[in-house]
Amino acid sequence: MIQLVLDAGAFIAFERGDVGVRARLAAARRLGMDVATSSPVVAQVWRGGGRQVLTARLLRATNVIAPDEAAARRAGETLAKAGTTDVVDALLAVLAHDGDTVVTSDPDDLVRLLATAKIRATVDAI
Repeated sequence: MIQLVLDAGAFIAFERGDVGVRARLAAARRLGMDVATSSPVVAQVWRGGGRQVLTARLLRATNVIAPDEAAARRAGETLAKAGTTDVVDALLAVLAHDGDTVVTSDPDDLVRLLATAKIRATVDAI
């Protein structure tokens, strides 16, 4: 199944009321797409408390994937080959599949990581 993959920037934009991110999520729902992220992305955005009501709602509707050792190794290898250093971005990239759309505030790194990992996903910059 094709999925909409969210990075930390997408969660932050959603929380701030970004119309574009909300439209992407609504379209994904209409199309029956899964929404996914990685558990390290959750660690980047979650601070708890009542200020994150919208983030909490989005998380409940999101498949949060905890990378295993194989994914961590693949992410590390992808970082080395791509010449980048953001582990969270690399873990997000390797959870994507061909045909997915990655919604990100860091399109340059995600394009590079996905290409290095040979994943044909669309990168949607916010």
